[in-house]
Amino acid sequence: MKVAVGSDHAGLPAKLRAVETLKQLGCEVEDVGTNGDASCDYPDYAVEVAHRVATRRADLGVLCCGTGIGMSITANKVPGIRAALCHSDFTAEMARRHNDANVLCFGGRVLDERMIDQVVRRFVGTPFDGGRHTRRLRKIADLERLLPPPPPEGH
Repeated sequence: MKVAVGSDHAGLPAKLRAVETLKQLGCEVEDVGTNGDASCDYPDYAVEVAHRVATRRADLGVLCCGTGIGMSITANKVPGIRAALCHSDFTAEMARRHNDANVLCFGGRVLDERMIDQVVRRFVGTPFDGGRHTRRLRKIADLERLLPPPPPEGH
């Protein structure tokens, strides 16, 4: 499984922890940045990860900022993305089982290292239930068709 990851400066330590966990799970990790503690803009990294997932260059995405809120708002602007802000292993599991979430978002200032490990493991290891949930996801996809397409790669 290929997982694209990104963070801003506030989420960098959490992203690095998530990368460790993903590698332990045998995932191929593509880190789009940031890789320093200088202040930067979370939308730049959210869009890059979301585009990789939406265009199937990655199977899943993981995004970290201070709270995870900005990353999830931004990623969900990209059609085909179902980014879930998760704060526990239960929310990570339900995001995958019921919403077929394809991008995990969380806050580096919200979760400790143990919970980051649990959330990442549960998100990656949980399949989509399908069934009645598929009908609901089709309704979301119908809404996305009303939106303009994402900008070309590299923007």
